[in-house]
Amino acid sequence: MTELRNVEADLSRFRVRVFIASIVVLVAFLLLASRLVYLQVMRHADLNEQAESNRTSIVPVVPNRGLILDRNGIVLATNYSAYTLEIMPSRITASLDKTIEALSQVIDIQPRDKRRFKKLLEESKSFESLPIRTRLTDEEVARFAAQSYRFPGVDIKARLFRSYPYGELASHVIGYIGRVNQSEKKLMEDWPEDKQANYRGTEYIGKLGIEQSYEDQLHGITGVEQVETSAGGRAVRKLASNPATPGNTVVMSIDIKLQKLVEDLYGERRGAMVALDPKTGEVLAFVSKPTFDPNLFVDGIDSENWVALNESLDKPLLNRALRGTYAPGSTYKPFMALAALETGKRTPQQAISDPGFFMFGGHRFRDDKEGGHGVVDMYKSIVHSCDTYYYVLANDMGVDLMHDMLGRYGFGELTGIDIQGESRGLLPSTRWKRAAYRKPEQQKWYAGETISLGIGQGYNNFTMLQLALATGTVANNGVKMKPHLVQKVLDVQTHAPTATAVHETLGERVAKPENIAIIRNAMVGVNIEGTSARSFLKAPYTSGGKTGTAQVIAIKQGEKYNASQIDERHRDHALFIAYAPAEDPKIAVAMIVENAGFGAQNSAPIARRAFDYWLLGLYPSEEDIAAVKLGKATTPIGKQRPVADVPWTLPGAIAPAAPAASAASAALAAVPASATVKTGSR
Repeated sequence: MTELRNVEADLSRFRVRVFIASIVVLVAFLLLASRLVYLQVMRHADLNEQAESNRTSIVPVVPNRGLILDRNGIVLATNYSAYTLEIMPSRITASLDKTIEALSQVIDIQPRDKRRFKKLLEESKSFESLPIRTRLTDEEVARFAAQSYRFPGVDIKARLFRSYPYGELASHVIGYIGRVNQSEKKLMEDWPEDKQANYRGTEYIGKLGIEQSYEDQLHGITGVEQVETSAGGRAVRKLASNPATPGNTVVMSIDIKLQKLVEDLYGERRGAMVALDPKTGEVLAFVSKPTFDPNLFVDGIDSENWVALNESLDKPLLNRALRGTYAPGSTYKPFMALAALETGKRTPQQAISDPGFFMFGGHRFRDDKEGGHGVVDMYKSIVHSCDTYYYVLANDMGVDLMHDMLGRYGFGELTGIDIQGESRGLLPSTRWKRAAYRKPEQQKWYAGETISLGIGQGYNNFTMLQLALATGTVANNGVKMKPHLVQKVLDVQTHAPTATAVHETLGERVAKPENIAIIRNAMVGVNIEGTSARSFLKAPYTSGGKTGTAQVIAIKQGEKYNASQIDERHRDHALFIAYAPAEDPKIAVAMIVENAGFGAQNSAPIARRAFDYWLLGLYPSEEDIAAVKLGKATTPIGKQRPVADVPWTLPGAIAPAAPAASAASAALAAVPASATVKTGSR
């Protein structure tokens, strides 16, 4: 049977299909063409920029940290270069623990290194590069370079490390730097945008002392580098750069040789001393004992050292000169006497009869001399440190008048010194007690509480910095100078000062010159015929001073103090304040030796040797230093040496590690390009 087909109908349908297909193809080509025009013409500049950014990256260049010098140019904080082995956890393909164990077969990684790395890992983000070993030798660098292909995510980096050449010496005042932690990163978010930008790439920041307080000057200005990268993101070559500007140099007012002398004289004893120039407020020595090694913190302190420092009964991390507060004991008496003169409560000639005690409200306030001092005027009360005189005076003045008058010297107030963390101390008053306690019976001020304040006991608690400021104010005829630790900041490029310390007075003159002259005359008497005369015997200059002994625990009425029967940490503190030369003071000191007993025996000998150094350029012999450490100083002082004859490499100084040598540089040539070189201090 013949099949009939409508050829015309088939052709018509075919033509329609061809037409539709042609339209679809045409539209598709039009879309492609329009997209091509859009990308190549309209978005050319934008896409070209994106392509360029994929090919290049902007890398911050962290600046070298500025130096810290003492007043004579001795370097106290510097930088040195070395290689570190670092791990970026986010790039580790195998187990992190297995990777570290494998690395241990190539590089010597100690258990303390692993513990420190674990601590850093807990405090950091997974994409950050963390050091597992620092200060690699040339041999270790070469050994890793040969096997680096086995360890993706592990790199060698060249860095500048922070170094404190003299270790524990002056560590509390110099401070240290450490890795930026999470809380500090959060604080940085509130910084101005330009300051945040200057810290991009920065991993370390000042944590304490001058390193912290002068962070802005020491940090420098971050630079940038434009680097061409491969498809894998590795640096190929540097296209452009804006170099970083190193931090400025901070010159302290501290004399590190004087600082070392005093720290040596303290030995293993605990305490603090502040020495300053009463005319300018420059701090010459800022001692806190015991100290610590700031180099331990640079790489991140390991747990064993941290526990040893943090849990020690001696509290080596406490800056006793800045934050330690103590009862001033009898060193308070010259200021009490000066307040009495200013208020008219006493005249220099007005005297009392001292039977060796003062009775008040049925309580016997005893003098340290049995039988008393006899007839005592103001001069004798200071020279021979008569407690009874000041019991009576305190009762006559009352706590609030004492607060108002003694506050003039800076007691109970921040001095405004140029490092952070200063304690305010406590100068009591009735208003303070009402605010400090909740219960009405605790808020009430009892008259008997006033008596012990007169001899520097009771609620009185001050820092050695405050006591040094007050002593310097008397030495400076009543003009109070703001203390400061930095003389100037030098521009790293021009070496010209960008900032110079201003010798700033604090308030008006605190007392009349004629009244101050009376007190200064009595303080001179202390060092000539009084409690500290033995320490200043045959001194070729005249000085003024006042010894002090402050109770740590109260002794029951009727009992006699016996140091040998008391736990060492409950024994009295030994204090001393002094200035010299008496006619034109150039140095004033305040110091405490904790639980050492009498200030005349344990504190005054240290001050005498500090004065001999500062005024005469003489340094004690090693035998004499050893005797002072034991509280057995001889009088007169034994053989002394001119400072010029003392070897001032400062024994015990830490020599910085050698810079990364050329051999290590050659070995690094075989390291993958991801092993980038960074600058900046640690």
